[in-house]
Amino acid sequence: MNNELILNNKNNLNNNTNDVTFENQKGFLEGDLGQAINEGVNFGIRALLPDVIEDDIIEIKDSIITDGFKAGVKTAIDNAVELGKSFIGIFTGKFENMSQVKDVVKKGGLIDSVSSILDWGIKKAEESGLINKNTANIIKTGKDTILGTVNNNIENNMTTQIESIEKIDKYVSKWNEYYNKQDFTNMEKQYKKIENELEKIMPLENVINKARVVENLHNLIKNNGKNFNLSKEELELANKLV
Repeated sequence: MNNELILNNKNNLNNNTNDVTFENQKGFLEGDLGQAINEGVNFGIRALLPDVIEDDIIEIKDSIITDGFKAGVKTAIDNAVELGKSFIGIFTGKFENMSQVKDVVKKGGLIDSVSSILDWGIKKAEESGLINKNTANIIKTGKDTILGTVNNNIENNMTTQIESIEKIDKYVSKWNEYYNKQDFTNMEKQYKKIENELEKIMPLENVINKARVVENLHNLIKNNGKNFNLSKEELELANKLV
């Protein structure tokens, strides 16, 4: 197998295997936390208005979660990340693990910012006549319920990511076990599991590098007709492409 084919194997696993930067980590958090916040607001409104029919709940939620609300959430996430990084001493560089991310989100005051944005959204919806005064007052009074669901959503999201990272470690270990046995069928099964879990997590360099080593070796063997007889040069290059 020539070196050009080996080089072409780099970064085929999925978009999460691109070079890890703080910018793509922040971009992931904007989307992931933004969704958790929006869903938290949705669930919170349902809890506050249990007697309102589903279509009306959706209309109320959409009246509050406008494009302006979403833009405010994105800014709040970015500001919380920057502030939180300074609090825990990450002045430059990237997140190395999910514990750092959890600390940053907590110390960056994200929930307080969401509270302010929620006040803005309720006010705009009431002023525009999209929700009546009584509904606006119920949501304002029960805002802590909404913020509680938002916070729980964020916590659950972080927990799910940690679980996915643990699964990746387990699947990489199993892949190596089958690699040593030259069992490509079971290697393929573990490889697909790694692919699936990588799509769920924020890009973290140590996790991505483990996946890249698996990816490079896996594709080398696959493109070599599932023949495990690789040269020393091929094996060395596969490990360098991380």
